[in-house]
Amino acid sequence: MDLREKLAPKVARHTEIANLMAAGDMSGEKFTALSKEYAELSRIVDVINAYGQALKEREDLKDMLNDPDMKDMAEEDRVRLDAEIPVLEEKIRISLIPRDVADDRNAILEIRAGTGGDEAALFAADLFGMYRGYAQSQGWKVEVMEMSENDLGGYKEIIVQVTGDGVFGKLKYESGGHRVQRVPKTETQGRIHTSAATVAVMPEAEDVDIKIEDKDLRIDVFRAGGAGGQHVNKTESAVRITHLPTGLAVAIQEEKSQHKNKARAMKILQTRLYDMQRQKLAAERAATRKSQIGSGDRSERIRTYNFPQSRMTDHRIGLTQHNLEEILSGFGLEEVIEATIKADQAEQLANLDM
Repeated sequence: MDLREKLAPKVARHTEIANLMAAGDMSGEKFTALSKEYAELSRIVDVINAYGQALKEREDLKDMLNDPDMKDMAEEDRVRLDAEIPVLEEKIRISLIPRDVADDRNAILEIRAGTGGDEAALFAADLFGMYRGYAQSQGWKVEVMEMSENDLGGYKEIIVQVTGDGVFGKLKYESGGHRVQRVPKTETQGRIHTSAATVAVMPEAEDVDIKIEDKDLRIDVFRAGGAGGQHVNKTESAVRITHLPTGLAVAIQEEKSQHKNKARAMKILQTRLYDMQRQKLAAERAATRKSQIGSGDRSERIRTYNFPQSRMTDHRIGLTQHNLEEILSGFGLEEVIEATIKADQAEQLANLDM
C-alpha cells in the first residue's frame, strides 16, 4: 500500500476539521480542541503534499531527460528529488507512530540521590545542573518546588517544574537510574567510586486528568525545618498531603506560605497519580513491545558518566560519547536525547505493519 493511502484517513480528518471550524457552530472549548488537532494534522498533511509533489516532479522529468537541450538541468533536478523523496518518506513513516498525547506538556522532574551517600547527593546536584542548562538551551523555565540538601551542597532530593514547548516529549527519555564513576571530593586516596541517582520525569497533570475527592485526602501542616527547609520558621507553613486510596504522600516546605506549599503539593500529587495511570498502561503495552526506551521505567539503569575518561554511555541505545563536561553543562545533552528519540522511533517503526 502507498504511504499516502495509509495516511488517507488523516488527510480526510484534516479536511473534515477545516469544514467544521469554518462552520463555526460549536463551543469555544470544542473549537480549541479542534484547532489543536488541526494544527497537529497539518504537519502531517504538509509532508504528504510535499511528498506527492516531489513524486510528480520526478515523473515529469522523464521527458526532459530524453531532451538533449533539457537533459543537464533535468538531471540536476532528478538528483535533488532522489535525495529529497526518501527523507519525506521517512517523515511520513514517523507520522504513523502513535503519538504520546503528553509530549507537549510541561514536566515535573524529580532527582533523588541513590547509592553512594554524600557523593550520590553531589551527583544528584550535577544532574540538576545538567537539566537546568539543557532547559536554558531550549528556552524552558525551571522552578524548584522542593529540595533537600546535604552539608556539602548536594541534593538528597530535588523536585522541579519545567515549563515550555514540548518539554515532556524530550525529557521523558531521562527517567531511570544514572550512575557516576569518579574520585569523590571526600576521597583522600584518589580511588574511583561508583555512585547513583534516580531521575523521574512525569508529564504535568491537568485538572481534567485526575479527579481527587476531598474525602480521599488527609492534609497535615507542620513547621518547616531540618535539612532542605529553606525557610525554617515558627509557623506551620509546611504541608503534607496524603492520598488515602493509594498511600501516596507529598510534603512541601520550600515556601513561607502555607497556601503556596499546599498548591505545590497538590500539583505534584496530581502529577504522580496521573503518572501511575500512564505507567499502568505502559506495562500493559510492554508485552507487544520489546524495548522500553520511551516508557519512563525508573528501575532501569540508563546511563553511566565516567569522569576519568570523560565518557558518557547510554546503555539503552549503545551510545558512547567523550564530551562529558559539555553533556553535564546541559548544552551537549540535545545530541544524546535526539539519538534516543531516533532509536525509539526506529523500534516503533519496526513494529508497525509497513
